[in-house]
Parts: sequence; C-alpha cells; structure tokens
Amino acid sequence: MTADLDVVIPTLNAARSLARTLDSLRGERVTVCDGGSRDDTTTIARQAGSIVMVTEPGRGRQLADGALAGSAPWLLFLHADTTLSKGWASAARQFMAVPAAKAGYFRLRFASADPRARRLERLVAWRCRTFGLPYGDQGLLIERGFYRRIGGFHALPLMEDVDLVRRIGRRNLVALDAEAVTSAERYERDGWLARPMRNLSCLALYFAGLSPTVIRRLYG
Repeated sequence: MTADLDVVIPTLNAARSLARTLDSLRGERVTVCDGGSRDDTTTIARQAGSIVMVTEPGRGRQLADGALAGSAPWLLFLHADTTLSKGWASAARQFMAVPAAKAGYFRLRFASADPRARRLERLVAWRCRTFGLPYGDQGLLIERGFYRRIGGFHALPLMEDVDLVRRIGRRNLVALDAEAVTSAERYERDGWLARPMRNLSCLALYFAGLSPTVIRRLYG
C-alpha cells in the first residue's frame, strides 16, 4: 500500500471496465467520483472497498471534487478504463521520494494487439517528451501542495487534462517507469487514424482559444 497517496477515478457508466481498474489498485485508498451512472458502477466500486462520491457530471468537476475527498500528500488521477501495470506502485514511491518531484505520468499502452496501436503509442510518447502533454488516460501523479498552488482541475466539459498539464509545465512532468494500459475501444470504433485526427483537431481549436464548451459540441 502507498499510504501517502489518494487515488481519484471519475466515472460515468463505467461498469464494463471499472473492476479491472480497481483490481490494479488493490490496497490503495481510492475515491470513485461518479457523475450519475445508471449501471452498476457505484456498486462495483463499493464492493471493491472504494469511497464513492456522487457529483454533477463532467470529468473536470468530478476530478476536482474527488481530490477534495482525501488529505494524502500525493494524488493519482486515473481514468476508469485504464489499468496500471505491475510495479506501478514501486515506480510511484521512487518518484514521490524525490524532494523536488512535482508530477509524473505513465507510459501509454493500448489494450490491443493491432500494430497501429504500437505506432500511436510511439507518437504519444513523442508528444509527451516534446510538448509535455500527457493526456488523462496516462494517469497523473501529482504532489497535493503543488496541485493546489496551480489551481487544480477546472470544471471544464472537455480538455480538463490538457488545461492542467499546461499549468504544471513540461519541466515539472516526469515519465514514470510503468504503463497505463487503456481501452482501445474508441480507436477501434472510430478508426486508428480518424480518432487521433479528431483529437488533434480539438487540441488545435483549444490552443486557438475556442471554448471547451464549443469544442465539446463539435467533439460529440
């Protein structure tokens, strides 16, 4: 158990994946912040020993509310369809022990054998190294005091992860030696090229100053 860590997972109808995610976090203090699920999400979370909060929907708001539920010096934000690889807790503890450490993220790996998944993973790793832009599906480990100083998650309907990592800054972000294995369902459904291009378009609109509310309507 990583006693100095609070894990926060936002959920909305996540029953299909949540049990696997929570199993990879066994022994940790987990807060599931639910946005009004109509399936068995909250039941699965409680049966796994998680703390369950029910809040207004919207991942930015859910993440912000979940962070307020604990008091550990470190926070780990994780999506409900992402599982952490074996050894993640050791990698996290090593990072948390570094005096100047502020924030870290995990290597992205898709739960798919498709060769296109490997290519996209390499592109994501390049994006993180070059621009300091890990997305929420890679998990985010962050020192609570630093999280508070930069204002935490904002209640945005979209791009809440990009908004936060921009305030963290590339120099304060470190790649951790473990994997975040995330669902490939959206890419298999929408296309391994079409989905990343759609995401890139949303990112470009966000950097151009378009409101996340408007981008959400375009994003669907």
